[in-house]
Parts: sequence; C-alpha cells; structure tokens
Amino acid sequence: MDTIAKGRQSHSLELEFGAGATPKPDSKGSAAQADGSLAQRVGAIDWFDVEQGLNAYGSAMLHNLLSAGECDALTALYRRESLFRSRVVMARHGFGRGEYKYFAYPLPPLIAELRSTLYPCLAPVANRWNEVMDIGVRYPATHAEFIERCHAAGQTRPTPLMLQYAIDDYNCLHQDLYGEHVFPLQVAILLSEPGADFTGGEFVMTEQRPRMQSRTEVVPLGKGDAVVFAVHHRPVQGTRGPYRVNLRHGVSRLRSGQRHTLGVIFHDAT
Repeated sequence: MDTIAKGRQSHSLELEFGAGATPKPDSKGSAAQADGSLAQRVGAIDWFDVEQGLNAYGSAMLHNLLSAGECDALTALYRRESLFRSRVVMARHGFGRGEYKYFAYPLPPLIAELRSTLYPCLAPVANRWNEVMDIGVRYPATHAEFIERCHAAGQTRPTPLMLQYAIDDYNCLHQDLYGEHVFPLQVAILLSEPGADFTGGEFVMTEQRPRMQSRTEVVPLGKGDAVVFAVHHRPVQGTRGPYRVNLRHGVSRLRSGQRHTLGVIFHDAT
C-alpha cells in the first residue's frame, strides 16, 4: 500500500472451467531446496501447477524460492535507509500496525532479478485472465517492456517493498494498485522463520463473491517461500459464464518475535 494509492500449452482457465480439474493451492513442482541461480530455481518451478492454484484459489505457493542466506541478506537491507524512497508507519494511515519501506531505484540486484525473472512466467496467466474477463489490456513478454508502459503514463516510482512486523502488528486487508497500469499478479516472500523468529503473522486472503459470503484463505509460508496472488480480481466460472471476484490480502496479528517480508509488485506507482 502507498499513501497515494488508497486505493505448458493449454494451461488456460480450462483447468478450472473444464470438467475434471482438480487444482491445488500450492506448487509442489517447485525446487525442493533453494539452490542454483535464481533463474534456475524459477525455471524448475512447475508453472502449469502454479496456474491451476491461481485459477482455483487466487494464490499459489513457490516453495524455497530464496535460500536462508538470501533471506537474511535481504532482511539486513532494512536498516540501510539510502536504499529506500519512503517509509510508511501503518498505524498513522489506518493500514494496521507495523511498518514498511519502498525501495528506490536502482533496486538491489536480487530484487530487480526477481521482478525480471518472475514476470515472464506470470504474464501469460495475466493475459489469459484478462481475455476471460473481457478486459482489453494485454501484457508484454518482458518486464522491461511493461515498466516502459508504466513510466510513459507517469508511473515512475518503484513499488517493491519490505515489511517489518513486531508483537501485535498486523496488516489490514488491502489491494496494491498504485495507478492506471496494474499487473494483476504479485509475489510476497517470507524472509523470517515461523516458530523461530515469530509466531502468528499468517498471510491471509479474502475473496468477495457476488451474493455470497466472503471466502478466506490462509497461506502457510516458510522462510524463503513465496506466494503468488491476485492483486485485485480473478475470473471464476459461474453458471452463466465467467465472472470476476474481488480479492484482498493482509497479515494476521503477530503473537511474538519479528517478521520481515519482501513484496514484489510488478507495476510502478504514480
């Protein structure tokens, strides 16, 4: 959130909308350990499986996307004020409790690589979703091309961020929109170890369905795990055809310790 923004071939949605599909909420095809280069790890992910989870639940896990060492190195960046463009204390804005900081350009290399490496795997999903939802926007093949689009529209402020929570901190349900150009999927990576560094603090999502009660999803992340999730809405097959459901995400109250998360948002902010 920003104070300016209150705001394999036939993967497709046939996996959910066709008969006999059994989508899973996480990606068991992800690398068992966070070894090799980031590009190798991303290449080892079963993106077919990831798309099934996204189609069925609006989220999917990427297990061990980052190593423990990478998580610790990223967490250490939080103290380096020169890397960030702004700091938000959530209680001041009614966003919850805790704080987060937006990175400035140039982004730290690993964060820039996460953006450029994950985006091409997600853009085909985003395009299929928009087609099903009858949204005219299509996303280019590379992140650099998409960022050019954002910047041409005046969205020039980087949105990757790091969040820090202490005891009793939480993040209210929200959406990270930031401007006219919104990439419909984003990634959050847990940098701390549940049960060792903190307790509580679960990543949660809610889905508002028309004329139905909201559905809640809790994603059981471990250190170095990532969750890919819908920023705003996703398509669902109804009896009269596909329709959109609205999603929000947040973090439940921390019971003990301290928790850090990296948020990888692919569009920039106005």
